[in-house]
Amino acid sequence: MQFLLTAINAKYIHSNPAIYSLRAYAGEELQPYIGLAEYTINNRMEEILGDLYRRRPDVIGFSCYIWNCQLIWELLRELPKVLPDTDIWLGGPEVSFEGEQILMDFPMVTGIMAGEGEETFRELLSCYVAGEKKKDVDFGKVPGLILREGATAARALTDMDKLPFLYERLGDFAHRILYYESSRGCPFRCSYCLSSIDKKVRLRSLELVERELQFFLDQKIPQVKFIDRTFNCNRDHAMAIWRYIKEHDNGVTNFHFEVAADVMGEEELALFQEMRPGLIQLEIGVQSTNLHTLKEINRSGDIGAIANAVSRIRGGRNIHLHLDLIAGLPFEGYESFEKSFNDVYRMKPHQLQLGFLKVLKGTLIREKAREYGIVYQSRAPYEVLYTKWLSYGEVLKLKQMEEMVELYYNSNQFTHTLPVLEKHFKGPFEMFEELAGFYEEKGYFTNTPARSYRYQVLLEFALNRMPEQGQLYRELLTYDFYLRENAKSRPAFSMDLSPYREEIGGFYRKEEEAPQLLEEYGGYHARQTMKMTHMDVFFYPVWREEEDAAWEKCERPFFVLFDYQKRDALTGEASTFPLQL
Repeated sequence: MQFLLTAINAKYIHSNPAIYSLRAYAGEELQPYIGLAEYTINNRMEEILGDLYRRRPDVIGFSCYIWNCQLIWELLRELPKVLPDTDIWLGGPEVSFEGEQILMDFPMVTGIMAGEGEETFRELLSCYVAGEKKKDVDFGKVPGLILREGATAARALTDMDKLPFLYERLGDFAHRILYYESSRGCPFRCSYCLSSIDKKVRLRSLELVERELQFFLDQKIPQVKFIDRTFNCNRDHAMAIWRYIKEHDNGVTNFHFEVAADVMGEEELALFQEMRPGLIQLEIGVQSTNLHTLKEINRSGDIGAIANAVSRIRGGRNIHLHLDLIAGLPFEGYESFEKSFNDVYRMKPHQLQLGFLKVLKGTLIREKAREYGIVYQSRAPYEVLYTKWLSYGEVLKLKQMEEMVELYYNSNQFTHTLPVLEKHFKGPFEMFEELAGFYEEKGYFTNTPARSYRYQVLLEFALNRMPEQGQLYRELLTYDFYLRENAKSRPAFSMDLSPYREEIGGFYRKEEEAPQLLEEYGGYHARQTMKMTHMDVFFYPVWREEEDAAWEKCERPFFVLFDYQKRDALTGEASTFPLQL
């Protein structure tokens, strides 16, 4: 007998901790009856169907989420045709609510495991193993199920310390992001979030957490993502883990946390300052700076406190910051969202996610959608189409802006150009809004420019508005271009370096004889070092970070050396050394 736990992930690098947790919790006695299958949403339905057929399991369980359920619905309609004797079970957040309707829509489904599934799955699997024939198995005594004859008894919440560690078989996760949870539940009541339903926060004991973190550190795992909904909702628990990570840092592993910034105190902020650059990264959900909106969605976020915490953390230049906004929330119209965007953008996160409201099953905001005039897609991910305050046309404009933010801000490829360009607009929102309009006018949304050509597109956009500042923007873009990579092909918009070849060659010959800036390149000839690094010429001090500085052209050129062996641990940018030769 085989029960095949099946996951369809959004990307190959993702893993599905749910199916691994179910297998581990089942215990050694039952694990021989469990199979695992992972696919991605990029697999064709026919490919997955064929693979499932070749495996011929007795029972299949699908882990259902908003990103994969449409593909699973397609599979459900075809599976009984090729595997008529296979039972089908569903689990996950997409089916734990409105489960009765799911069973009506898909008569081939045997039942649904609702909510936390570890104990439910173990008991369900035990029923299959004990039954001589599948048709004789009695599921009614297993709590936590939704069956055609009704739901069984409610399942108690899981004791976090009873959950086994998932990663004893590391080979299953080669080249994938590892996910880890030290708590379940959330004390906050955000009306759009499923975590608000589980009000009881349960913590995994620090003794277990530290032992498991040490495993990641010993194995030098590149990145571990904590999936705790609000990691620092219990301050003592969070501080203990952060201290442990700092004290046992292996110089390689990065840990990702989703946190509430407004509840951070001086002790947390001081600890962050002591951490290795790249040791941790923080994701902070701001969602909106409209106080009416925040109150309506049950968020008590103190925007001033968030801005202060972000400023302190960013000032340390050692922690990657990711801030989130949600478009389509109650009482947030286009102008209000513009203000929220500008407020968050000016906090200078390394990434700003412009997301759109997902009206999820089981959430309070779904119950109140009609009251708010929120109209959303009928299919997952149930994304907002329009509201009382935000029209569909405005949502489409924000969608285009989202792409501009991804390409030009979140890519971190234009870190010196964008702050200068922004000064010619009333705010960053207007800059990205007009850039989106420029893309649409030029047809770039249909034929997206290659990464290297986006520099040229941004130059065209800047010159369209400030034609008299052509040289400044050419130099800013050249500087940004070489900060990221030592490209073999020089951009067409960059200055001709041929008049300066003697000065550049002389610098490298001197460094070969008596290195001062390029000591790490000892043993290489000047020509070799020239290929491994880059030197460019600028008449504007484009390396400056003072946003309000006046941009005056210098009479003598600056020669800037880009050293790619000395990269910023947080941004990946090359070290630069301005010189006048």
